[in-house]
Amino acid sequence: MRGFGDLEAAIMDVMWRRDEPATVRQVLDGLTRGRPVAYTTVMTVMDTLHRKGFLQRERTGRAWSYRPSASREEYTARLMRDALENAGDQRQALAHFVAGMTEAESQALRAVLRRRPRRGAR
Repeated sequence: MRGFGDLEAAIMDVMWRRDEPATVRQVLDGLTRGRPVAYTTVMTVMDTLHRKGFLQRERTGRAWSYRPSASREEYTARLMRDALENAGDQRQALAHFVAGMTEAESQALRAVLRRRPRRGAR
């Protein structure tokens, strides 16, 4: 899985910050970008994100309402999983990743690992 392009990332950021579905107009209004973006550009990118499976949509009157297919955290986890699967030596990749963690991140990882059921355990 590839990461998002700049406008895709900005649109997904708007979508992930919302608690409810959004139309293209609502997303356009929520974008904080240094340069103006055309409505049709946002519409095209949102349609592309839908076709790629990142956004779900349903008809609301004459417009589409979109919502993320997965949370920001689920998307990030998929990117991390893909990166690990593409590492030549997964052990070394994990070691480098963990070595760069802050103490708070390290504590959070330990807490998750303690709660995680062991593979093969019933």
